Amino acid sequence: MKSSVIRRDGEILGGTPCFVGTRVPARNLIDCLEGGYSIDQFLSDFPSVSRQQVLTFLEETKAELETAVPA
Repeated sequence: MKSSVIRRDGEILGGTPCFVGTRVPARNLIDCLEGGYSIDQFLSDFPSVSRQQVLTFLEETKAELETAVPA
């Protein structure tokens, strides 16, 4: 999946996909949401990630799923 807000960089956390401009793995957001936390709680815990980055990531992921799964 190509994302405008997630990058892999071998110099940052061994290439773990992170929010651009941060060292926060995208997986942290997924884990928080799976654990019942809100976006606001995630943003409070990871202030280097912007609300817009989170919303863009979720929108891009949703669009990717919609195009990948036949109706």
